[in-house]
Amino acid sequence: MSPRLWLVRHAPPLAAQGLCYGRLNLPADAQATRDSARALAEALPQRVLAWHSPLQRCEQLAHTLQALRPDLASKPDVRLQELDFGRWEGQAWSALPRADIDAWTTDFAQHRPGDGENLATMVQRVDAALQDARQQALQRQYDVLWISHAGVARCVQWLLQHPAGPLPQAHEWPREAPAFGRWVCVPLPPT
Repeated sequence: MSPRLWLVRHAPPLAAQGLCYGRLNLPADAQATRDSARALAEALPQRVLAWHSPLQRCEQLAHTLQALRPDLASKPDVRLQELDFGRWEGQAWSALPRADIDAWTTDFAQHRPGDGENLATMVQRVDAALQDARQQALQRQYDVLWISHAGVARCVQWLLQHPAGPLPQAHEWPREAPAFGRWVCVPLPPT
């Protein structure tokens, strides 16, 4: 059986509903983090290489999981961080000027929302992490665990479906991502 990538989304962050919080270093709900870690500890196989976003909400889940499964020592990887929304961070989505959001969706891959990071850069860094994970997983025949964010999961979906394709338009970008504290498991096919 080919190695798999477990894409785990952090538990709900302690943030107001409707807040843009991409790179904000927010903690996650402690009880939801414990619940997620327990379910994940039971679901994961024995041979797993683990990495996590260095943002607090992901690190909490990585440490809680490791307390339950000491074999799952996770390493931080900055490539697994959420998109940086620049000056939009910490603002309500509903408060952002419509013209700014329209500019982003018109040039979805290249526009830097809030003068933060553009999607092309995020896809590139996630692809580099994915290539490294694939190589290590195939060499050792281990599954890979990423504790990360919805945006990273969407990048992986895009990369697996369009390995050499152009970057997406806004209407093509995957909408689905794991719910808070949940995961999806995808095969890591050879390159």
